[in-house]
Amino acid sequence: MLDTLLLSLVSTVPPGGFAPTPPTAPTAPPPVVVQDEEEVPDKRPEVKEALERLKEHAKKRGKQDVEAVQVVDHLLQEFEKSGLKDRVSIAKGLSDCLKQKRQEKDGVRDNKLFLACATAMGRMGPESVKPLTGWIGHKTHRKDIPLQKRLILSLGKTKGEKAVRPLVDLLEDKSPTIQGAAAEALANFEELPVKERRDAFYEILKVLVAVRGQVDADVNDIIARERYDAIAAPMITTLQVLSGHDERDPHKWQRWWNKNKKKDWDKED
Repeated sequence: MLDTLLLSLVSTVPPGGFAPTPPTAPTAPPPVVVQDEEEVPDKRPEVKEALERLKEHAKKRGKQDVEAVQVVDHLLQEFEKSGLKDRVSIAKGLSDCLKQKRQEKDGVRDNKLFLACATAMGRMGPESVKPLTGWIGHKTHRKDIPLQKRLILSLGKTKGEKAVRPLVDLLEDKSPTIQGAAAEALANFEELPVKERRDAFYEILKVLVAVRGQVDADVNDIIARERYDAIAAPMITTLQVLSGHDERDPHKWQRWWNKNKKKDWDKED
C-alpha cells in the first residue's frame, strides 16, 4: 500500500484510530465520533521506537536506505493516528534524515531516502510546514533539483497557510523547474479566503506575463522560450484553480484580471 507507493517512487529515481466508538444499542447505527485532540494517543513508545530505528538506518551511509524507507512508510501510517507531540516528533524525525550525507555515483546522487521523507512529509501538515520550508534551497540539497521539486510540491500538499508565502517567493527563482513547482504547489490552496487567493494569483500572473513578454519580444531568445515552456502549464492550471475561471493565453488572463481583481470570485455571476 503506502510503502509500495513510496518504494515505487524512489525506485524510479536514479541513486543520486480514532478513539473507539462508544457502545450503542444493537438497533441503533453507530454514531460518528469526532475526536478531541486530548483523546488521541500521544507520546507512544511504538512511535519512539520507530523513530530510533529510522535514525539508525539513516546513519548507515545509504546501506540501509531501503529499510529506512520502510520505516518512513510505517511512521506515515502512525502519524495519521497520533497526537500532537507524536506528530511533531515524526515530522522532525523525517526531516532529520535530510541531515545525512549521501554519495554520488557516476554523477548521480543517492537521494531515495530524501525523496521518500519529502514525499511523506507532504501528508504531515501542518507539522511538516516548517521543516519542509527549511530544506527548500538549503545549501546541503540546493543542487538536487529533483529533491527540491519534491520538497516544494510536498509543501503545497500540506495546505498549511504558512506555506503560501514561501511558495510565492519561489516564483521568482532562477530555475524554471523551481518556478513551475512553486506554481503547481499553490494549486492546493483553492480553499483560501478570496483575498489570499487573489494575492497568490497576481504573483503568478506577473511572472507568467513577464516571461511571455520576453518570448514575444525576441522569438530567438531560446532561454526565455525554454523558461516559458517549463512554467506555462503549471502556472495556467493554478490560475484556473485559484480563480475558477478558464483561460489559456497569458494576455487574456491579464485582461480578465483587470476586470475581476476587485470582485468576489466565490460569488456566481
